[in-house]
Amino acid sequence: MEKADLESQAAKEVGDTSDVEVGNIEQIKAREIQHKIGILRSLRKGEEWLDAKLGGIETRGIDRIPEAEKQPPSLLNIFLLWWSLNVHVGVVPLGILGPEFGLSLNQSVAASVVGTLLGALCTAFTGTLGPKLGMRAIVTSRYSFGWWGAKLCSVLNVLVGGGFAVVNYVVVGQILSAVSDYKMSITVGIVIIAIISYVISVFGFRLIHTFEKYSWIGTFILMCVLIGQAAPHVQPSAPGLDFGLDLAGSFLSILAINFSNASGWCSIASDYYCNYPASTKPWKIFALSFWGVVIPTTFSIVIGCCLGNAAVTAAYPPYADAYDNHGLGGLIREVYHPIGWSKFCLVMLTFSVLGNNIAINYSSGLSLQLLGHYFHAVPRFIWSLLVAIVIAVLAIAGQQHLSTVVSNFVSLLGYWTVSFTIILLIEDKWFRRVDGYNLMAWDQPSMLPLGAAAVLALLTGYLAGGVTGMAQTWYIGPIAKKFGGFGGDVGIYLSAVLTALTYPIARTIEKKKSGR
Repeated sequence: MEKADLESQAAKEVGDTSDVEVGNIEQIKAREIQHKIGILRSLRKGEEWLDAKLGGIETRGIDRIPEAEKQPPSLLNIFLLWWSLNVHVGVVPLGILGPEFGLSLNQSVAASVVGTLLGALCTAFTGTLGPKLGMRAIVTSRYSFGWWGAKLCSVLNVLVGGGFAVVNYVVVGQILSAVSDYKMSITVGIVIIAIISYVISVFGFRLIHTFEKYSWIGTFILMCVLIGQAAPHVQPSAPGLDFGLDLAGSFLSILAINFSNASGWCSIASDYYCNYPASTKPWKIFALSFWGVVIPTTFSIVIGCCLGNAAVTAAYPPYADAYDNHGLGGLIREVYHPIGWSKFCLVMLTFSVLGNNIAINYSSGLSLQLLGHYFHAVPRFIWSLLVAIVIAVLAIAGQQHLSTVVSNFVSLLGYWTVSFTIILLIEDKWFRRVDGYNLMAWDQPSMLPLGAAAVLALLTGYLAGGVTGMAQTWYIGPIAKKFGGFGGDVGIYLSAVLTALTYPIARTIEKKKSGR
């Protein structure tokens, strides 16, 4: 089948009946800027040289992938991708938070699993847009947020990824410090993992899919051994510390944190799906993504709940001392025994976060290219390097406050990810159900929505819903205060409702006034 025929077929599959000609305006302008500015021209040549010598560097950036140029991996890769992204020690602190919040083991597991199930719905849906449009996740948001509104989404996406990566870097720093008998500082460990994560992320889509397909296997085995060795000191019957409204508040907050963790992938999921054909059944993408997120995430978080039960709730002395004095790295060092085996496991677990960090570096680089033509002209590998450096600096600064970083930052993500998902869902299932998507419009501002409706709905959900319903150490919203002394985080529910009410009305008015 000819390239033009494939593009026409793809257009029909997304509801576009116009004569399709794939636009390259954004790419052309980026190339013009690179040609005019010497340093950018040199960086572009360097990127092309790396791609020629090493293969798979991926120089396309945020440009839409035409049907004829797609190189899809196996559909099974979708499922396995999420195992590498979620079976790693950086997810374990989310489980430990339940006992730290005063929940029993059963309560911690229940809140974590329910939150993960709800959050995975967001990631699974947004992922279905990747094959259909052949675009990265944040680029697809232009069909709702418009040219300028999508830039706001790109900034938020970088912040989301950066927050997760900070947690990963600190955990690895603690682990490497534990391996050295605490002679090496956590800072050195953070720098080491930052460098390794960046180098692998440079290679792009094909290598990442291959790496993620297998990298989780060894970690899965080590995590099974970890919980096996900790099991004798886990006390499922140990009661939690909270009761009444305090219990409700803690339960809601843990649920919100785990929702935010699972939904945090919604703004990058289709980055790894855009090479699949437009003819790929959406239900297959949805199901593989949903269970791909839920099963491995639940596995890692439940292990964290058990470790938290032993070290915090039951307070088994060796575990409690190790956790209090040396954080998660010290706790894991104590759980694995004898010491030689423990250090070997710790070194292996250091590499478990690579899959997660690689994806974050890769997608953050793409998101920054979306900020404008000059940003697009800077190669992805440069943006990924800058992101890695900033994340490492933040991780070094926050290395002594891991639990605070996790509980405060991760829950904040849910307020924007739930609004982002609902906006894309309503746009796709309501406003695009007849007209579909004009595939030529992705890089042409005059053919995209104004984006005012989407930005208004996002801000309404975040400010009116998230702020009033959030429960953080530094601020408890007026609605969250109703759930005990420390509050209960209900911001995600309020954000979802307010966004769902605001967007259809605002988008209808916007479409009527602007005609697009």
